[in-house]
Amino acid sequence: MKVIGAGLPRTGTLTQKLALEMLGLGPCYHMVNVLSDLEQAALWSRALDGEELWDDLFDGFESTVDWPGGYFFERLAARYPEAKVVLSVRDERRWAESMFETVWAVRKGGSLTHLLSDARAKVDPDWAAFLDLIDGLLWQDDGTFALANSEAEDLIAPAREHRERVEAAIDPERLLIWDVSEGWGPLCGFLELPEPNVELPHINDRLEFAGRIADGALQALSQWRAEQASAEAAPVRRQR
Repeated sequence: MKVIGAGLPRTGTLTQKLALEMLGLGPCYHMVNVLSDLEQAALWSRALDGEELWDDLFDGFESTVDWPGGYFFERLAARYPEAKVVLSVRDERRWAESMFETVWAVRKGGSLTHLLSDARAKVDPDWAAFLDLIDGLLWQDDGTFALANSEAEDLIAPAREHRERVEAAIDPERLLIWDVSEGWGPLCGFLELPEPNVELPHINDRLEFAGRIADGALQALSQWRAEQASAEAAPVRRQR
């Protein structure tokens, strides 16, 4: 592990993932890796309970950004003492709005995203386990935003507390506070790597985020309905 991303979700973490991979510090682990392999949620839940499973979780990876990795930045920094830490930041009000309309909406409020996600959990045990993990990381108990209630503004104070926690825990020479809008310069300087001859990729995945949730839910519900229809038809076929 060479780079540990301690930045919150919705701080340009997909941009960071691509940037680190372009710099030769990949593969880079990101929440999308969990979404593409929901069985990993069980391992992360064990980490949330205190188990040290980092070598298993990050086998083959050289960097990590976004949650779930960022939630454990202190434990990861201790496990990989040579790794550098990048705290990605963003204008806090724009960040809160983005977070509220995406990550918050999966578990809170009455959005279609929330309803579809909950419906999938009824028929997909792996998704239910994933949502339990998300609640533990973000919304319940020691979750980063456990005290956030029903407004985007509620997310700002916990975000500030997270930044203060990172700055207090990580030695300054090991830490970069970086806004992706600053481009390659600060990141490459910190990592002591040459800047690529292309612009830093800028990925705005707000619509893709909602699409991933909706598409996954619709696929799971369609499969469940097909299985139900097949089971209902079976007795009819036997009677003939």
